Amino acid sequence: MNAIKHTLAPIERPHANDNTSKAGGPAVILALETSTEYCSVALLIVPAALAQLPSFGTDAVLEGGAISAELPAGLSVFYRHEQTGAVSSTLLLPAVQALFAQAGLELSACTAIAFGAGPGSFTGLRTATGVAQGLAFALQVPVIPVGTLMACAEAARAADSKIGWVLAALDARMDEAYWALFATDAEAGLGWRVVQSESLDAPQALAGLIEPLLQPGQAFTLAGNAATAFGERLSAAAQARTLAAQALPHALPVAVLGWRAWRAGLALPADQAAPLYVRDKVAQTTEERAAAKTRAAQSLPTVQHITSAR
Repeated sequence: MNAIKHTLAPIERPHANDNTSKAGGPAVILALETSTEYCSVALLIVPAALAQLPSFGTDAVLEGGAISAELPAGLSVFYRHEQTGAVSSTLLLPAVQALFAQAGLELSACTAIAFGAGPGSFTGLRTATGVAQGLAFALQVPVIPVGTLMACAEAARAADSKIGWVLAALDARMDEAYWALFATDAEAGLGWRVVQSESLDAPQALAGLIEPLLQPGQAFTLAGNAATAFGERLSAAAQARTLAAQALPHALPVAVLGWRAWRAGLALPADQAAPLYVRDKVAQTTEERAAAKTRAAQSLPTVQHITSAR
């Protein structure tokens, strides 16, 4: 494996939240996302003259870093998204190196490093945070923590530009769901207003928790894998206008949100990089695991009957 090339020479940047690109050139945002079983890396190269960046998904990224005609001219995007399981830590740096090589850039061209801060897999969050922080120290660039639930909301909006409100909910294991509620807001730095920040609750509780947060008759999209994971127990799914089960943590929306945050002056010094765990408990007790299995079996009576009949 070739060593990653970088320069240790400090970049003239008086403050971490300075949103000027190097030498007036394009902003080069590196994004890392390892909160799930995927190792996801993206490189976003944005012209200095561009003041706004619309939501867009992987379908807008063409060969060689080019983008579809509907997106701003001069924008280049490279990404890798691979299911790796628990070995993301060994593959993340080679993926970063490969993307910079594909883009024809040295790591020293990087403007800022965005990373999926959480919630998600504890190990995965530590991997992304640690690599982002290490590279940022080496390159003397700021970091941009991006919430994985907001990244899901951004991915949902990339697939449907008419989306206004998004309930992002992910399977948190241990019979619980990570969730947050967002509303699009052109005046907000990241393009989203946080109605309810990252929370952790039983899936059946979400419907009651979001009810007082929604405006009367407010339609919303449910993003993330919680509906798939919990089925009818996630009664909030029945209230949603649309389901966006494929809107999952990915480095591309992290990069887009990272650029917006950098542009708004919200980047942080490398020493402030930290994961957002939300949960402070890693494992269930034996009794809790047994209770969770019982609840899961009770919520799937048809599957249980078919299995026992074989």
